[in-house]
Amino acid sequence: MSTPETPATAAKPAAAKPAVKPAPKAPAKDIEKDASMLKQKAMMAAHYDRLSDAPETGAKVAATFVPGNLNELIMCFDLLNNLPEVNAIQSGLRRQSGAFVLEAEKLGHSEDVCTYVKSDIGMMAKGQIGPNGRRLPDPDVLLLSYTGCFTFMKWFELLREQYKCETIMLHTPYMGDGKITENMVQYMVKQLKEEVIPKLERISGVKFDIDRLREYLKRSSKAEDDLVWVLQSAKNKPAPIDAYFGGIYYIGPIFGAFRGTQDAVDYYRFLRSEVEERVKAGQGPVTPDGDMGKEKYRLVVEGPPNYTNFRQFWKMFYDEGAVVVASSYTKVGGVYDFGFRHDPDKPLETLAEYCLGVYTNRSLPMRVDMLSNYVREYEADGLLINSIKSCNSFSAGQLLIMREVEKRTGKPGAFIETDLVDPRYFSAANVKNRLESYFQMIEQKRAGARAAA
Repeated sequence: MSTPETPATAAKPAAAKPAVKPAPKAPAKDIEKDASMLKQKAMMAAHYDRLSDAPETGAKVAATFVPGNLNELIMCFDLLNNLPEVNAIQSGLRRQSGAFVLEAEKLGHSEDVCTYVKSDIGMMAKGQIGPNGRRLPDPDVLLLSYTGCFTFMKWFELLREQYKCETIMLHTPYMGDGKITENMVQYMVKQLKEEVIPKLERISGVKFDIDRLREYLKRSSKAEDDLVWVLQSAKNKPAPIDAYFGGIYYIGPIFGAFRGTQDAVDYYRFLRSEVEERVKAGQGPVTPDGDMGKEKYRLVVEGPPNYTNFRQFWKMFYDEGAVVVASSYTKVGGVYDFGFRHDPDKPLETLAEYCLGVYTNRSLPMRVDMLSNYVREYEADGLLINSIKSCNSFSAGQLLIMREVEKRTGKPGAFIETDLVDPRYFSAANVKNRLESYFQMIEQKRAGARAAA
């Protein structure tokens, strides 16, 4: 924008008119973050640098997925953990995933394919430059803990074709009846002993040490205690955290490459102390624009968030005073708030139980029970479903889930649609309209309840 002329300047002949300089642009407003969010960001950056340095350091790399990932076991073999879906998330947050998705579609992948997959395949095709701006290393092994998402198997077939490296699969039985049986656990322990561990020993050149695994599991359990406390702090009014948008930051270390490390123990102790202070002060969550104002709506959310418009998406909630007090997505890498902890006294069995219990391996009735309990225990106003266009693992059965939770809790549900990391499937206007209608519905429910009282 140009500066306006003064009357004296306007009266001068055109030839004598001084050049009008553009006014300096106001600096963009910094996104506000908790100290714990900054700490998490630094941890992730350091991990990506370790990955990029692997060709020079000689470190070997295992690629695996978040649900059911065996980070403690991977570390026993001095392998670095690279998570393709986390790479896609980071690309989405940086607005890079759209180009990667288009590149994958040029290579023949359908529009209906999971956009995590297409972002990853497109990133490979464009030089495999990671979120840190440096090339990510080729994996030495692909470790698939199958936990209910069929797409993961096809994804690793594509990666195996690309990298020509060995693939190890740990098959996890589906919890169709809602229970973990001893036969399920022993079936998985047998695979760990006879397939997974011997292959990791051969690929890494490191002998398996079960006592080393026990030490990592002790650290995992400590971190899990603090994470559960943080997530359950949202039962307070006002909730000191947002368990969906803010929760994305909180689950990053424990769902990825840090579970089992001292860094994770330190991080979750730090995060807990930070949230404890917010509870004492009666404060709500920190948003990108600072402290959230008055808490007006408490929601439970089912489904992953949209990452390409993450801040804009979150703003639609906190502008209306809506805070997410519980979410299914922050349990996709482990449902710890139902009592599970990694147990160093039964190291292989606890790895099996962890994989069996993650959210993606839970049946629809189990998911309905879980979400209904969240609505009641966290005194939420209702359930909001964010249905992801390209994620069948989450989206299948969501309308049925919503109707059943409504019936059990008496609280209204709502349904919006976006995508993971494909910007073409985020319509801000549509999402905003549906959210505003939902908040009006909640107000009407409250008014009806007051009238009845």
